[in-house]
Amino acid sequence: MERKVLVIVGPTCSGKTEVAVKLAKRLQSEIISADSRQIYKYLDIGTAKHDKSQLSEVKHHLVDELSPEEEYNVSRFEVESLKIINDLLDKNRIPVVAGGSGLYIKAIVDGIFDFVETDPDYRNRLQKIRMEHGNDALYEMLLEVDPVSASKMLPQNYKRIIRALEVFYITGIPIWKHHEIHQRNSDIVFLQFGLDWDRTILYKNIELRVDDMVSKGLVNETNSLKYNGFHPGMNAINTVGYKEIFDYLDGNITLERAIELIKRNTRRFAKRQLTWFRADKRITWVKIDSNEKLNDAPNLILKSINL
Repeated sequence: MERKVLVIVGPTCSGKTEVAVKLAKRLQSEIISADSRQIYKYLDIGTAKHDKSQLSEVKHHLVDELSPEEEYNVSRFEVESLKIINDLLDKNRIPVVAGGSGLYIKAIVDGIFDFVETDPDYRNRLQKIRMEHGNDALYEMLLEVDPVSASKMLPQNYKRIIRALEVFYITGIPIWKHHEIHQRNSDIVFLQFGLDWDRTILYKNIELRVDDMVSKGLVNETNSLKYNGFHPGMNAINTVGYKEIFDYLDGNITLERAIELIKRNTRRFAKRQLTWFRADKRITWVKIDSNEKLNDAPNLILKSINL
């Protein structure tokens, strides 16, 4: 009997969680979140995390588990998510994975490599460059030696950029090539589906969501994070939504400008997500142009795989 896992991907604001919840209910199963920010506590409004009542409809794994100062990475995610997946499969349940973090999805489906050692001296040199010239300087360095990996990152993802530079420095091979070579053998069949919105509608949905976040208290949530000692220097906080509001709270920009930047940066992030997922030809895209189509997406997905 095939060991199947349903994987729901797509850009931010595409309705992945809503679809995943309906699928998990139909399958009497559970959801594994592949979101690199929703695993953190206190980051609720800014990560568009569902409220407690919605999360209680179906068991969600890897949501609200860590404090923002804790480090979390894709290697740890791979180990923890696969354990949950195998536990569910052993109970004859079909797990539902949902998220927009492309690298996390890749870790589940293909595995990642973690065998290239670190070079502390080289890392220190890169950190010095970052402190003196900023994240953009590191990003430009990566663009020169590994444009493929750089195209899938943002300058603020400096830890990933440093790792990519380090791997190239040590091995002379781009990190994406290592990922490609290091494929995990598995008896699990991953059935991947992407939620495909018209770009214009998606961008409009993003703007409406940002406005909704602000009305629900994004500024107060960010101010609470700041009051409790959390800051954008932490990987969990260095993300779209929070960093712009931190700039506002620090008096660097107006609230109106912060909201404008959140919308712009979220659109850019969604575009990068789509570029990542479009490159994986194993993903079956479900065309969605309205909330009605989104509501029907679970039926279309289950019908396509005879479930």
